[in-house]
Amino acid sequence: MYAAVVRSFDSIPKYEKFEIPNPTGKYEVLLDVIAAGLHPRVRSQANDSHYTSDGELPLIPGIDGVGRLEDGRLVYFVAPDTPFGTFAEKTVVDLRRSIPLPEGADAVQIAAAMNPAMSSWVALRRRVDFQQGQKILVLGATGNSGQMAIQIAKFLGASQVIGAGRDQDRLNSLPALGADVIVSLVGEPEEVAERLAEASSEVDIVIDYLWGKPAESVMVPLLMKRSDRSKKLSWVQIGSIAGPTAAVPSVALRSANFQVLGSGQGSVTATGYIAKFPVLIDTIASGKLNVNAVTFSLSEVEDVWNTSFAPGQRAVFVTK
Repeated sequence: MYAAVVRSFDSIPKYEKFEIPNPTGKYEVLLDVIAAGLHPRVRSQANDSHYTSDGELPLIPGIDGVGRLEDGRLVYFVAPDTPFGTFAEKTVVDLRRSIPLPEGADAVQIAAAMNPAMSSWVALRRRVDFQQGQKILVLGATGNSGQMAIQIAKFLGASQVIGAGRDQDRLNSLPALGADVIVSLVGEPEEVAERLAEASSEVDIVIDYLWGKPAESVMVPLLMKRSDRSKKLSWVQIGSIAGPTAAVPSVALRSANFQVLGSGQGSVTATGYIAKFPVLIDTIASGKLNVNAVTFSLSEVEDVWNTSFAPGQRAVFVTK
């Protein structure tokens, strides 16, 4: 078969022939990959920078996709924890980590949307007790996952969604996706923190894709502006685009009903993720979330790998 293969973490994947992997487990089968998304998580997998990486080479990147089983059924699947990912004509899948697609579902749309959507979907469904009518701040709302989080928060019933980010053009596009308020993170840190705290002081949940200094600088100002500091605020840390660490002042934890928790691999089991997939897949398949997929042949992987795409776009490799 052909696959995108990483043989050095200093080089991008190369399109080349590779031996077809063999199923070994009780629930494993070989399937034909139809479509797989080029997510940021895939790039970090391929350069060995993701926290789950084990350094094993050679590696076929790709963490999820849509494939066709031997009986013809299309499924969305999450790749097993092996070096044989989804950027290949064929891969091994554990059937327990696959979900059949509804009739008429667009494989490319599913492959493009599931990864950026699942972070906020699972966070709101499994990591916090989200209730309809609550208010949500999306910190880092101008990235693909952040833009999807805006849509998902509204879809699940948030009464107010605030989107914060640096790219003004992308910020300006967020109201069309459901944002009620947008906040620029450009400027002096103290001014930004004050501006963001003023806009989001009454939120119930923060979905944070940035972490680092933006999170660190706004925590206390936001908490101090709350009209009722005993009202619970859940800060869900998902991404760390702005830095891997953020100092959480002790006063933030003592002076308000404030909890900081993470959502990702490890804090939620694979079974926990998969349990939430069917409704999310149906939501995407029915067109209730805006998805902007750009397709490429897998053979173009070397040309496309480092491409910067337009706001909201997600590259999807197809094998046929």
